[in-house]
Amino acid sequence: MSTALPPRTERFFLLTLAGIQFSHILDFMIMMPLGPILMAAFGIGTHEFGLLVASYSFSAAASGILAATFVDLFERKRLLLIVFALFGMATLACGLAPGYSTLILARGLAGVFGGIMGALVQTMIADAIPFSRRARASGVVSSAFSISTIAGVPLSLWLANHFGWRAPFVLIAVLTVAFLAIGLRFLPELRHHLSEEKRAHLLSATFSVLGDSNHLRALLFSALIIFSGFTVIPYITVYAVNNVGIAQSDIPIVYLVGGSATFISARLIGHWADKHGKMEVYRRVALLAMVPTLLLTHVGTLPLWIWLIISASFFVLISGRMIPAMAIIASAAQPRLRGTFMSLHATTQSLAMGLATTLAGFLTSLDASGRIVDFPLVGYVAVTANLLAIWFVSRIDMHGKNL
Repeated sequence: MSTALPPRTERFFLLTLAGIQFSHILDFMIMMPLGPILMAAFGIGTHEFGLLVASYSFSAAASGILAATFVDLFERKRLLLIVFALFGMATLACGLAPGYSTLILARGLAGVFGGIMGALVQTMIADAIPFSRRARASGVVSSAFSISTIAGVPLSLWLANHFGWRAPFVLIAVLTVAFLAIGLRFLPELRHHLSEEKRAHLLSATFSVLGDSNHLRALLFSALIIFSGFTVIPYITVYAVNNVGIAQSDIPIVYLVGGSATFISARLIGHWADKHGKMEVYRRVALLAMVPTLLLTHVGTLPLWIWLIISASFFVLISGRMIPAMAIIASAAQPRLRGTFMSLHATTQSLAMGLATTLAGFLTSLDASGRIVDFPLVGYVAVTANLLAIWFVSRIDMHGKNL
């Protein structure tokens, strides 16, 4: 049930989705490097910061459940652009928030629309790109992560350092307007999933998805992957500044190097996954990812160049395993239920993010000198979840894998 697109149209389609994903990812990612600035501005610790990050994830989880009731009832392009516009307004509200409590509320609102948007992007890839090229297509859209770390995060941190923590959110709102215009021009309409058949009730598609054991296995697999990453990711910058001794002014370099490395690796991993098998490439990348995860959560004071090697390896491998994993997960869905499945998948991911971030926030604390205590324990939790995901992936069946 994929819609064949001419090569030129497909290229613009993927690049446009990457641009929309860039805005979404940057909005989520910028909270992590802003951690030391926000903690100082609001006088909060790791617990409160963890809740600030998790508010986005928990709201995205709730919106994913709601979206599952209607996402397959509408044409994909129109729904994506409406949700994207609302996301831009919520992000602007983050930049205008007067204090900690109102920022939490605004982040939650951004999460509501961001969760639906992320699910729609992945659904449209699976709708429009054949299985044989799906991992490579996911690699193109995943380059949004790399570009956001190469350009978006350093620029946002520069703005935050010079104009205050509100400036990055205003920048993202402006980018949303630009990508909305591009989306109107280059995204094709996708309506082949629409059917004249009437649903018995709003939750009938949701029950159909949850009644499929293969869907449930794919959702659990996704939750394990996300949980293993987001126990660590939100606290990297705070740990680097407070424990490793990296200057706040050098944090943009960390993201620039890590993003550049992932920009190169994302397409390579996507190509390898299509050529050598998505499950096999996933397993190898995920196994390798455990090494920088343990190093990053255990090291003490280091020179910048060693930290750059460790953090860049972490970015490459943690994000790299998501490329074949997303092709596996999207292909596990029954095509007629793919939009509903991906909405529930977004809910699962967001819940896993929120729980992982909150758990890590309560496992750790700041000592009298401002250093994070018990971060190695977080690394062990991440590795355990990663090993469970590696073991679990072989239990997932993929629809259309012979196409």
